[in-house]
Amino acid sequence: MHIFNRILPVAVAAALCACTSGTATVGDKSDSLPPIFPDYVGVTVPCNIAPLNFEVRGTDLIRAEFAVKGRNMLTVECRDGVADIPIDGWREVLAAAAADSVQVRVRHGVRRSPRGVEYKPFSFYVSPDSIDGWAAYRLIEPSYEGWMQMGIYQRDLSTFEEKVLVDNSVNNMGCVNCHTFADYSPERMLFHARGKGGGTVFFDGEHVEKVDLTKIGPSKQGVYPMWSRDGRYVVFSSNNTHQSFFGGHGQPLEVYDQASDLMIYDTQSGKMIVDERFQSEDRWETFPAWTPDGRWLVFCSAEPHSMPLEREKVHYDILRVGFDPDTGLLGERVDTLYDARREGGSASFPRISPDGRFLMFAEADYGTFPVWHDEADMAMLRLEDGERMDVSALNSDRSESCHEWSSSGRWVLIGSRRLDGRYTRLFIAHVAEDGTCGKPFLLPQQNPEHNTWRLKSYNTPQFIRGEVRLPEKELKNLFKESR
Repeated sequence: MHIFNRILPVAVAAALCACTSGTATVGDKSDSLPPIFPDYVGVTVPCNIAPLNFEVRGTDLIRAEFAVKGRNMLTVECRDGVADIPIDGWREVLAAAAADSVQVRVRHGVRRSPRGVEYKPFSFYVSPDSIDGWAAYRLIEPSYEGWMQMGIYQRDLSTFEEKVLVDNSVNNMGCVNCHTFADYSPERMLFHARGKGGGTVFFDGEHVEKVDLTKIGPSKQGVYPMWSRDGRYVVFSSNNTHQSFFGGHGQPLEVYDQASDLMIYDTQSGKMIVDERFQSEDRWETFPAWTPDGRWLVFCSAEPHSMPLEREKVHYDILRVGFDPDTGLLGERVDTLYDARREGGSASFPRISPDGRFLMFAEADYGTFPVWHDEADMAMLRLEDGERMDVSALNSDRSESCHEWSSSGRWVLIGSRRLDGRYTRLFIAHVAEDGTCGKPFLLPQQNPEHNTWRLKSYNTPQFIRGEVRLPEKELKNLFKESR
């Protein structure tokens, strides 16, 4: 991480919030909702989420009261306009409000005018649906910048604790990416390390092993992996990826493929399964995903075009093909789940809910990398009848792209650039049993400004059931000879 990212949050956090009594008394009343950041007004949160710390910018003194069923449960009084909520008190509020709402009354002032302003109260709903304990994601500068340090991180979602899973110091500052977990397990994961001595690293809960996929398959590296729920198979796409920059206004760059195919790795046999239908130059296949039962493979597919000149002609549909877990063979029939060309868009990152009922994906006007498309939104189909669901609550006027379901299917992690249009940050949203989506909220941080100070993008977010404990010494030894 840049020295800016290491030092500045610590220095500022030390001066943030000295909680005192009597900071802001009742003064003028406002008919407006409080101008808090992040926006937590009207959101639905898990019953085990970290405190929703927020700030009121431009103020010195803040008082926030959290009430459940008309009874005040917690009062937070702080300087510098930041509500730094104590974790113990927060957990009591969540426990009291399970399947109910919390009303928040905010008043603030400045040192020269301590009477302050009392805003119209707002509320948020506490769902009894808990969330997976941890999340994993990669932190990296946007692709228009040069990067020095990147890594895969994990975050405790009930607190603010963040830990490095692996960073690119292990592989001589090469790229580390493409992490995935078998059935949300912290004891079954893989990631890919590029550069000299690179390879795909598998972790079984105790040991790590590096596999060079180019030596056991069609001489191609694997990206965009997804592990089958039973942990036996990993499906990859092999992509010839490029980026082009554009002058003038509008979209600054486009990331695109000039070739992409599918391949499946059998962890039991150590062999690569290749179907020639998905190795041809007639179609581009990418972003593969398994259905929860492991009997279908879902992926995006498009007709090739001359890139980047014909980029606006590229439309990725969502297809599926049957899979036999016993034989490792793909079925003969290939079905279209979503005809993106007919709908006037292009689909990416198909993800099926754990109960197999919903297919969520990102949709842009064209292309395969929605993070650079402001028009890119989340979309969702009900697989039972193919009906398109209303998920407008998830979207903004900026790019929504990478996303993942929780193990319960009640929550989704979404990568969005809605804050500034340049950096992808993580948002969490509730999905009801009928597919109704709630308003997303920004991943809570100890200091609300943490997401704006950290000049890195979050990508490929995934839920995990617990903390991953990679054997650090053994991991470093995998790449020792290549240094």
